[in-house]
Amino acid sequence: MIDLNRIAQNYIIAWNEADADRRAALLRAVFTEDVSYRDPLMQGDGHEGVAALIDGVQQRFAGFRFSLKGTPDGFADKIRFSWNLGPEGTPSVIEGTDIGTIENGRLKSVTGFLDKVPAQ
Repeated sequence: MIDLNRIAQNYIIAWNEADADRRAALLRAVFTEDVSYRDPLMQGDGHEGVAALIDGVQQRFAGFRFSLKGTPDGFADKIRFSWNLGPEGTPSVIEGTDIGTIENGRLKSVTGFLDKVPAQ
């Protein structure tokens, strides 16, 4: 049985990890080698592509942290979970929902949707 909570938690941990070596190990545990990530603002493929996306988000939103919002759900090989992004201990500035395809307990693809973004 697939542990959706573990997959979503590990995903969030990977996005919060600032150390490149620790993040690389997390990416290998969370994502398949050929992972594909897409959202309205960015896209990346493979562990290196996702690592570059995480670096970009961490640089742009220095001091912000991701957290899970609610409980992940899914069926068959699909997972859906929502997340918050903002300074720790304050209300989230950005919120989103990600839908992933799972293969052998790891994410093979992720499609992200932005549910709340600050006015520009």
